[in-house]
Amino acid sequence: MNFALPSVALVLAGCAGPAREAPYTTTPMPEKEAGGFECSAEAAQYAVGQKTSAELASELMKKTGSKTLRWMPPRTAVTMDYRNDRLNIAYDDFMVITQISCG
Repeated sequence: MNFALPSVALVLAGCAGPAREAPYTTTPMPEKEAGGFECSAEAAQYAVGQKTSAELASELMKKTGSKTLRWMPPRTAVTMDYRNDRLNIAYDDFMVITQISCG
């Protein structure tokens, strides 16, 4: 009979300590209460179909309340991190805006 396998399992089980709780808890705070920015893409939807430009981007940032801007060129990978203070503007090969979102 092979006793090596059960012995290894017992040794490994002894290494696992008791479950620990987090040393603190957090309560989410709305971005506006925290003094940050919050983007609202609805205010910028009129720009879908327009040519991209720095002036239009600046205008859209003001209208949406965003703090940062991310251009999303065609066929380009973007990170999936969510930032509620960021305005995303996707455009096509002809520099025409195809989508506006926050995140």
